[in-house]
Amino acid sequence: MLYARGMLEGITRPWMTSADLSVIHGLSDCLQSSAGANEAERRLQSAVVDTLSESGLFTLLLPPSVGGDERTAMNALSQIAHAAYHDGAAGWCSMISSTTSLLAAFLDPAVARATFGSAKAVGGVFAPKGSGVWDGDDLVVSGRWQWGSGLQHCDWAVCGVVDDAGHRHTAVVATAELDIIDTWYTVGLRGTGSNDFALNGARVAKDHLISQTKPIAMCDDAVASLPNFSMLGAGVAAVSLGIACRSIDEFTVLAKEHRPQFSTRLIAEHHAAQAAVAEAIVEVRAFGEHLMSAVADVWHTIVAGERCEVGQRVAIRGAAARLVTAGADVATTMFRLGGGAAVYEDSVLGRCLRDSQVVPQHLMVAPKLFETLGRHALDQPLDAGMI
Repeated sequence: MLYARGMLEGITRPWMTSADLSVIHGLSDCLQSSAGANEAERRLQSAVVDTLSESGLFTLLLPPSVGGDERTAMNALSQIAHAAYHDGAAGWCSMISSTTSLLAAFLDPAVARATFGSAKAVGGVFAPKGSGVWDGDDLVVSGRWQWGSGLQHCDWAVCGVVDDAGHRHTAVVATAELDIIDTWYTVGLRGTGSNDFALNGARVAKDHLISQTKPIAMCDDAVASLPNFSMLGAGVAAVSLGIACRSIDEFTVLAKEHRPQFSTRLIAEHHAAQAAVAEAIVEVRAFGEHLMSAVADVWHTIVAGERCEVGQRVAIRGAAARLVTAGADVATTMFRLGGGAAVYEDSVLGRCLRDSQVVPQHLMVAPKLFETLGRHALDQPLDAGMI
């Protein structure tokens, strides 16, 4: 029995239909069989991209009014976690494209449909690392950005820009205009193809720009009211949840079949292994359910026509950051308990270890975040703009 896969289904079942689970189960063979090649080639294979696109995993949070499907935020996170269970890189690229799709809500609907709504996948970077000079109604953009996950298979990209008047924008550009720079030689999540990218004098029409200081939603879809940074943090954590569950299952299979050198007992018969697995299961379940509960609280607030409070956003960000840390710790423990059998390059436990260690490096869930969240709890001044 794959206990952690069942646990993941238990955590996500309240938010998924039988049809959703059927789709996810149908992806498993493709994602698992290609994970090694994704990692080796440092990008998703074309067959994986097509499968994820056809299954809707790249557009989980695209507003329905511009081409997305009606679903809750919790449903989107659940599907990301299940994809990451089979391959962390596939889950990550699904998360990046889906959370980036939220920005479609801030474009004129016709522009949104022609860009995000017609794309196989989208990606890019919010950080305002680029500069722009106005030329009529066009912003001429140049710059270089890091962490362009999955841009090799995306049709459109976003990038943060500061114009010559000092205003910050998110520019929406066709990926054909990007210079993708091969920098992605990493410890983990190698299959995500998160290379640097650059623009040199690209012309971006005014209607392809979104204000970063005062974005205005152009549609009434519920997802348009989701706090973007909170959902990005939650999406990153959903990837960690899937990877952690996979590491537990990989270890339990190994433990029932393998005897450590000079031991007459299976790993599963050792008391230390038994205790560690039990603790890992409790930890992953608790933090996974906590994240989903925090997101559900915000979703229900939005559906009721109310604005979510800073405290609700803080709750999501804290739950996400804590889940990511726990996920990395669990994958590390499962790898260590796997002994020598886990160290080989084709070991799934090894891939889970590598991927899980990279996830907490993301700005949205990095440990330093708790200093910011603690200011809210202690009634200290807080810049909630990035929460």
